[in-house]
Amino acid sequence: MPLNAAARRDPAWLGRLGLAAAGAVLLWPLLVATEFKPWLLLEPDSLRVTGRFVGSFFPPAFGSDFLWMLARETWRTVAIATAGVTLALLVALPLTLAATRALSVSALAGAMAPLPYAARQLVRGLLIGLRSMPELVWALVFVRVVGLGPTSGVLAIALTYGGMLGKVYAEILESGDAQASQTLLRNGATRMQAFAYGLLPQNAAELTSYTVYRWECAIRSSVVLGFVGAGGLGQQMDSSMKMFAGGEVATMLLVFVALVALADRLSAALRRALG
Repeated sequence: MPLNAAARRDPAWLGRLGLAAAGAVLLWPLLVATEFKPWLLLEPDSLRVTGRFVGSFFPPAFGSDFLWMLARETWRTVAIATAGVTLALLVALPLTLAATRALSVSALAGAMAPLPYAARQLVRGLLIGLRSMPELVWALVFVRVVGLGPTSGVLAIALTYGGMLGKVYAEILESGDAQASQTLLRNGATRMQAFAYGLLPQNAAELTSYTVYRWECAIRSSVVLGFVGAGGLGQQMDSSMKMFAGGEVATMLLVFVALVALADRLSAALRRALG
């Protein structure tokens, strides 16, 4: 296409082209630093190893003993994720109430008082500290403390996701219309009442959707945590991969897809119910 024709179709094409070129220039040293070499995947030795690895997935394993074990470990994985998110909610909810400016009584007159402001910043710092350490690191710590098993996975998810949920909950509540909650606070309502009757009704769908999404993420995390001894499907997948049982790994991967699809349907159903 001639340049004049491109200019008539998109007057900002030159600026976008410049931004794309600048982005490529900035991205190049990052790719060099990470030694990103995707063409290595196309080398004959790599293709041969990949072919053998993928070929071992077929046919998937459907033995009765294996399926029974798979059902048991799938239930354990969902239980780890659900228990972890439940504990994370217990951590996140009080921190959310303390970190949300829209629920501050001292902020009704304008600037927040020094002591509540300092307390709010302290809570936000705690949320940063909780979510800054990945759940995998927490799991490694708790495996040393409480030993191998699901308990370390539940505690790891609870702490990391408690920080994530508290931070996002506070941002969701502060992005909504605070007029109703502030009116309640001015008329003598408690912070919990202002939250339950002012902020929660208008943000319930978004809060629920994010919570279910985090539960979905917790299922995936619980699988990863199993590789460090936290139990569940991840630990069984680690064993199957070490035994080169590709059929068993393929069946477990199908179960992962089914769990994520289930969480997606659950999120959509809850949003319809609350919408």
